[in-house]
Amino acid sequence: MASILNSAHFHNEEAAYEFVEKRIWPNGPVCVHCGCYERVGKMGGKSTRIGTYKCYDCRKPFTVKVGTIFEGSHIPLRLWLQGIFLIASSKKGISSNQLHRTLGITLKSAWFMSHRVREAMRAGKLGPLGGEGKAVEADETFIGGKEKNKHRNKRDGGNIGGMGKEAVFSLVERGGAVRSHHVPEVNGKTLAPILREQLHPATVLMTDDAGQYRIVGKEFAGHETVNHGIGEYVRGGAHSNTVEGYFSILKRGIIGTYHHVSPKHLKRYLAEFDFRYNNRIALGVDDTERAERLLQGVIGKRLTYQTTPQV
Repeated sequence: MASILNSAHFHNEEAAYEFVEKRIWPNGPVCVHCGCYERVGKMGGKSTRIGTYKCYDCRKPFTVKVGTIFEGSHIPLRLWLQGIFLIASSKKGISSNQLHRTLGITLKSAWFMSHRVREAMRAGKLGPLGGEGKAVEADETFIGGKEKNKHRNKRDGGNIGGMGKEAVFSLVERGGAVRSHHVPEVNGKTLAPILREQLHPATVLMTDDAGQYRIVGKEFAGHETVNHGIGEYVRGGAHSNTVEGYFSILKRGIIGTYHHVSPKHLKRYLAEFDFRYNNRIALGVDDTERAERLLQGVIGKRLTYQTTPQV
C-alpha cells in the first residue's frame, strides 16, 4: 500500500492549491473580499502567483489562503499540508524542533506554524455534551514542572500538589468527545458555570468526591462519585477512568514532546489534544480523515505574529 505522504499535494505546489481549494471552495471559488462567485476567474500568465483568482465585481485578486491560517505566510502550501498531517497524526504531538528538521523551515516558522494549526483545531460554539442515558466524566489535573526539577532560585517549598501549577478541567462523554478548559482555580465557583453550560441536564455526571461537585451535581439527572481517598476507583458504573485516560495522553505529550508549555498558550495545546481525541480511531477517524477535518478549521482563524508573541 502506497504511503499517503507520496500524494501529489504534499510535493507539488499547484496540486497543493488545488487540494485546498476543493475543500474550502467545494462549489467553486468565492471572492474573499465581496463574496461574489459568479464573476470570478483564474489569473494566468508567467508572472502570476500560483492559485491567484480575480473577482470582476470588486476587481480584487485573491487566493484560497486569504482569510485562513495560511494568509501572510511565505511557507509553501505543500509544506503547510505536510505539517498539518504530521500534527494531526501524532498522538502525543510533534515538537517545533521536529517540524523544523522534517520540513526544512526555520525554527521560528515551525513554532508559528504549530500555533496556527492548533488555532485551526479549536472548536467553535458546540452543543451540550451528554443527554438522556449518557454519562459524562469531569475531573481536573495540574500542568507544571516539579519543584525538584526547577532551578534552586525558583523553587518554592510551599508548592505542594497543584500549587504553583496551571489547572486544567476536562469533561469527557463516555464513547464521545472531550472538552478541556484552562481554569484559574479549582473550586465550585469556577467549575459549576462550566458544567451548567457544557452539559445537558439529563446527563449522569461522574466525578470523584471533591467538594466542588457536590452542589452543582444535584442539577443533573444523576451524580455518581468515587472516593479516591480510600482507594475506591470503580464502583459499578461509577468511575472517572475515561477522563484520567485522556489526562495521561495530555501529560505524556506535554512532558515527553513539548517539555514546556506557556500558560498564555496552554489553551491552544488543550485544543490540539481535544481535537485528536475527538477525531480518534475509536470513532472511525483515521489519520487522513483527521487531517482533512483539521483543514476544514483553517477558515477565519488567522493569527499574526504580533498577537501571538513567542514565550
